[in-house]
Amino acid sequence: MTTVPTIPAATLVEVDPRDDPRWAAWAATADGSLFASPPWLRAVCRTYGFTPRARLVPGPDGTLGGLAWVPVDDVRGARWVSLPFSDRADPLPADPDVLGRLVADRPPEVPWTVRRLDDGSVRPPADAAVTGRAAWHATTLDGSHGSGGDAGTLAARLHPGAWRNVRLAARRGVRVRRDTTPAGLHAMHRLHVTRRRERYGMLAPPPELFEELAVEFGADDRMAVLLAEVDDEVVAGALFLEWGDVLSYKFGASRAGALALRPNDALFWAGLCHGLERGLRAVDWGVSDLDQPGLVAYKRRWADDERTVLGLRFGPAPATRRVDDLLGEVTALLTDPAVPDELTARAGRALYRYFC
Repeated sequence: MTTVPTIPAATLVEVDPRDDPRWAAWAATADGSLFASPPWLRAVCRTYGFTPRARLVPGPDGTLGGLAWVPVDDVRGARWVSLPFSDRADPLPADPDVLGRLVADRPPEVPWTVRRLDDGSVRPPADAAVTGRAAWHATTLDGSHGSGGDAGTLAARLHPGAWRNVRLAARRGVRVRRDTTPAGLHAMHRLHVTRRRERYGMLAPPPELFEELAVEFGADDRMAVLLAEVDDEVVAGALFLEWGDVLSYKFGASRAGALALRPNDALFWAGLCHGLERGLRAVDWGVSDLDQPGLVAYKRRWADDERTVLGLRFGPAPATRRVDDLLGEVTALLTDPAVPDELTARAGRALYRYFC
């Protein structure tokens, strides 16, 4: 069990979450998440040139509350983001008074956006605007459903359609292998570039992010790049990161022409089996926008825990419409089917940091 250093009552402490031992110890408790973890913050901040900040404060019952953020000031204006390119900003307190203390003393003219996991106990502070909601899913692995944590009992808990597709993928020749070499990492990134362009008309994060994640998580075997192959051709991939006792699915992509082979089902099952082998408590499938009902329905087939990620904003609404419209037009040009993948990937390297 991780011991969190004591902070005196009524004391607010500001720390650098990349290396402060108090933040690291707290983020490693059950209240923590991948996106509050020092290795995640170091990788993201090195990739995009950000400098993070964080605060810790004890609540009325002595339980710590915390919040990390990145001050950003670029062509889209000044803003504080908790946290860039992260599903959510956990750990955060349920007590709105503690949250109010954490976001106090901010520049009144600067918007501060926060996304936090809502377990039903969240009461947004009066000065916060709710900016959106997203679905979050996870699968427990620790035997809390009466199982012993083995693959057989886990398979029996899955939606019948999910398990049927796993077996269908195997019959159709899909094989999953783990490859954390630079070659495997870049194969995963190429898939991600193509899929985001074809499916969503969006740019992908730069390959440097994947490389930085490998530096932070790969050295002690906390990163798993899983590649689904058919006849030695990579048709889908997934990148998982481990923090504490949770395995998080962070990036996934597949070739549109291979979807009938069900490679994504093979990858999801391989991810669950990897979590079991590592002795982990859960697999976190991340957030899905509510305007993507197909993706939400797909994750429900795999998950036994569904909650909401709540978006909050403190301060004024950002006045960035003209710049946002311009970025949208440029993105549409750079993700056009006639544009080579390499150019689309280079565009992501140049522009992706502005989308936080």
